[in-house]
Amino acid sequence: MKQLREDILQAIKNLGMETEVEEIPIERPNDPRFGDYSTNIAMTAAKKTGKNAPMLAGKIKNELELIVDKTNFIEKIETAGGFINFYLKTEYLVKKAEELNYQMEFANRMGKYGRGKTVVVDYSAPNIAKPFGIGHLRSTDIGQAIYNLYKFLGWKTIGDNHIGDWGTQFGKLIVAIKKWGEKPVEKMSIDDLEKLYVKFHQEAEKNPKLGDEGREWFAKLEGKDEEAREIWQKCIDLSKKEFDRVYSLLGVKIDQTLGESFYEGMLEGVIDELGEKGITKKSQGATIIEFEDMPPAMVKKSNGTTTYLTRDLATIHYRLNKWQPDLIVYEVGADQTLHFKQLFRISQKLGWTNKIRLVHVAHGLIRWPEGKFSTRKGDTIHLKEVIDKATEEAKRLAETSSVVKKLPVEEKEEVIKAVAIGGIKFSDLLADPRRDIIFDWEKIMSLEGDSGPYVQYTFARAKSVLEKTEVREQKNIEAPSGQINDDEIKLLKELAKFEDKIVEAAERFSPNVIAEHLIRVARTYNEFYAKNRIIGEKEEAWRVFLTHSSACCLETGLKLIGVTPVTRM
Repeated sequence: MKQLREDILQAIKNLGMETEVEEIPIERPNDPRFGDYSTNIAMTAAKKTGKNAPMLAGKIKNELELIVDKTNFIEKIETAGGFINFYLKTEYLVKKAEELNYQMEFANRMGKYGRGKTVVVDYSAPNIAKPFGIGHLRSTDIGQAIYNLYKFLGWKTIGDNHIGDWGTQFGKLIVAIKKWGEKPVEKMSIDDLEKLYVKFHQEAEKNPKLGDEGREWFAKLEGKDEEAREIWQKCIDLSKKEFDRVYSLLGVKIDQTLGESFYEGMLEGVIDELGEKGITKKSQGATIIEFEDMPPAMVKKSNGTTTYLTRDLATIHYRLNKWQPDLIVYEVGADQTLHFKQLFRISQKLGWTNKIRLVHVAHGLIRWPEGKFSTRKGDTIHLKEVIDKATEEAKRLAETSSVVKKLPVEEKEEVIKAVAIGGIKFSDLLADPRRDIIFDWEKIMSLEGDSGPYVQYTFARAKSVLEKTEVREQKNIEAPSGQINDDEIKLLKELAKFEDKIVEAAERFSPNVIAEHLIRVARTYNEFYAKNRIIGEKEEAWRVFLTHSSACCLETGLKLIGVTPVTRM
């Protein structure tokens, strides 16, 4: 796509018009009759110049026909009104499929996109003293996939798990532990802590003074009160063990885990700098920042305690000094949109981030049909429940597979785990990150159709074909001298999109682009497999080549979004 943009830009310049490469829109039409690529640049240019769009499209087409011969990847160019449609050469499609066969070479080439740049991805961020809920799955899955995509594209990538271990909620939890805890904190489970937190809010509805007690105990915590610190640290130790267990199940490993408390010693410096630069003002004893187009933000409460915003400002300052990133990505729920707008604006006012990009990937929430989950009300779903149910369903699937049933126990368990976790992750990642998901046990547990297990099964099918053939050469492959059939062309075209999809997913911070593409590749390969014999046919080498390319695409794509490919299913 980069080459095509450059060709279109040159054609426009040859006609005496000016534009930037980034301004040239290129899309892949869903209907193959309208080409493999299409652009409406002529319509955009016509609006600016007052010229006729179809006539301008024709002129650009004529210029392009003189240019693209040199690039050797466009078969023909057509216009349809103000649109210019491009059709790729079969030889080019075969070349793109061949590139996938050599995954190391493919990865090295893709790794040139972001070389020399650094990105920090802030994701997962569960809260201390609460079991890992299904609500945190989105941030973990999407954040890890974004991390994987940028790393694959050659960026220096830092994953930062900014856990919630500070704030008024810990004052509330300390109150609950002191009032209703039936055993020492170190002997409690993470579930015990959650129940105490829920009880606090139930009792606070009857006795509002409990809220004041919670705030007082957080003030003690910030003031380094010995008892408060001891209870708090024990809660952290319990929680981290639980988080490590869950991350191990999910196959997630985050580079760095720092709680909000880590930045405690930096907060006064941030508040002082805000004051020195005239950004803050006093309001009823609190320190606030006012905006023309947003509600005011508080950086210090009237009782002297700090806020989530203050701690996030200190976090930015730390990350800038430690890693000098070009990009910081926050994978956090959409309910925090105002917070991040304020945070980004303040960091710019301070002059910290004028040369770097801050992005909030505001994922939608996983909700009940009647509303969002609430730890306070005790109506969350723990991720452990979902994993257990998915594992039971994967076991049932394994019992119907003659291949898996014959595997050694340890290998069989690995397949079951990969399918169960893959089903959960893929179901989450297939949705646009910005959309809410209504929690539906049947949908999240589905092992058929547009699902992770369907893609895993297709990969296993392709690997089975490759095991049966004696064809090994996958380089310098030429298409059969006869006509390539429609199934093969469709598959080649899907495979050729993979590189663009990786770049698109990263640029849009949308791993669902990869998940959707894997579904299309799997579906297209299965259609090809159903209609075309492979082993023993005169086209065996060619069709094995297509199978190998498909397997490589599916394997790379699954790994990019954090789903384990399986070779037996």
